[in-house]
Amino acid sequence: MTRLPAPADAMTRLRATPVAVALIALLSAACETRELPPASVAGGAAAAPAEGTPAAAFVEAAWKPPTEAEIPNDSLGASIRRGLALLRFTPESLPQYAQSGLRCTSCHQNDGLKATAAPLTGSHARYPKYMPRAGAVVAMTDRINYCFTRSMAGRALPTDSREMEDLLAYMAWLSKGVPVGTNIAGAAGLIAMKDTLVGDSARGEAVFTRSCAVCHQADGSGNGPIPPLWGAKSYSIGASMSREERAASFIWHNMPQNNPGTLTPQEAFDVAAFVNSHPRPDSPGKEGDWPTGGAPKDVPYPTKGHTPTRTPARLLPRKPDGTIVPAPAPVGRGATPSAGYN
Repeated sequence: MTRLPAPADAMTRLRATPVAVALIALLSAACETRELPPASVAGGAAAAPAEGTPAAAFVEAAWKPPTEAEIPNDSLGASIRRGLALLRFTPESLPQYAQSGLRCTSCHQNDGLKATAAPLTGSHARYPKYMPRAGAVVAMTDRINYCFTRSMAGRALPTDSREMEDLLAYMAWLSKGVPVGTNIAGAAGLIAMKDTLVGDSARGEAVFTRSCAVCHQADGSGNGPIPPLWGAKSYSIGASMSREERAASFIWHNMPQNNPGTLTPQEAFDVAAFVNSHPRPDSPGKEGDWPTGGAPKDVPYPTKGHTPTRTPARLLPRKPDGTIVPAPAPVGRGATPSAGYN
């Protein structure tokens, strides 16, 4: 068997010839570390600021969300486009999870870009965050699943699914350039009404007949992409829209679709009272909402320290399988293993 020379022996032999000396000089030069000029940064972009140099301050007024036309034509872009398609065609794409007649864009209008309709812009920069209703810090995947289980009266989407990643990719796209932890306009969801009025369902019925039934139908059943407002295919009692003030905000800022802003705040509260007085799907586990107390006064179901003043005429039962998004559970020493989504 031929034995290779030891490294020390090989170096000794190389030093013995002029060619070897030149070779060693070349190798030494190649190993030198040189600082590259800014132009050599990938893509020709400028080098990062030197250490200690403050980053440019984020100016919300100068920021605009990227457009659909700007989505890149690569693998990430394909995921972003799939996420946008899921937003637009939720029940058609995920019928086993989005089981109502609503889709993501029923509330997050204009593909999540409309400032008065719970915009999704900047949302990816806000999570994880504490949610009083859950009484816990939750990830964005949990927040998405609250929409699936409550607003769309369906089942939680598996957090390790491609569809969940696609939705996250789209929301990250709408948050491009927004620093982590920054709350831009719309961070609170629907805009709070300046005056918290008391709705009257009788007056609301008259306004609904005049201004809403042409699209949502007289029985509230909706029509195609126009969502049902009550009944088995509507949002559940656990959705934010089941709260009178939240529904009034959405109605006043966005409805009627063909002439938004024409209702008075009182009419918006009246329509909200009328719509939410009807039967709708139950929300299993709702009794655990606001576990430390402090539920808003218009929450239409009992929680810790809260007794509702108005409730729907009837709750339509739902099986709890997959309909509850639990608060994140510890898995460290002494913790009981979690069964995950039930």
